[in-house]
Amino acid sequence: MRNEYAADLGLTEADLAADWHTQFASWFADAVAFGLPEPNAMVVGTADPAGRPSGRTVLLKGYDPEGFVFFTNHLSRKGVEVTANPYASLVFPWFPMQRQVVVAGRVAPVDRATSEAYFTSRPRGSQLGAWASPQSQVVSGRAELEESYREVAERFADEDVIPTPSHWGGLRVHPDSVEFWQGRASRLHDRLRFRRLDEGGWIVERLAP
Repeated sequence: MRNEYAADLGLTEADLAADWHTQFASWFADAVAFGLPEPNAMVVGTADPAGRPSGRTVLLKGYDPEGFVFFTNHLSRKGVEVTANPYASLVFPWFPMQRQVVVAGRVAPVDRATSEAYFTSRPRGSQLGAWASPQSQVVSGRAELEESYREVAERFADEDVIPTPSHWGGLRVHPDSVEFWQGRASRLHDRLRFRRLDEGGWIVERLAP
């Protein structure tokens, strides 16, 4: 199985915005306009203290010059791993556009007010699910989850506002590098990376495909 990438697409240093977040905003807008399903879906890679990696797809819920934000159960596998080893990678796989964005950086929790504000904005069913599901833990079957959900729904039946679980909240990936990958013919892809310098500021580097 092999697809040849378009010969007339490319990414040059002159095409890039002055900073990674402006460039990401431009490409993200392109992905939305292209009609990709869930263009904010990203693969999050983490590793445990022994270096054993794991990955999963989650939804980006915000980004700014400080980094990329998503929300999760802090007791889930990724939550436990970033607590012990606070680094992660992100991949936005925009394959129909022959593009990827690859991020690597440090992970830190967002402030509690931000987590609570986002939790309140979620559909009620999703709020109940955050209480009901022991994310990443082994369960006996679907029936156990449905029973837990039923119990939580009854517990909060008279509550207009469901509180944010203490084990749930946002994580921000503060990037040390953000790579913009554009597919090219003959597998000579364009890879331009913004990399944070130890002394401050950023540099743009071209990577061989």
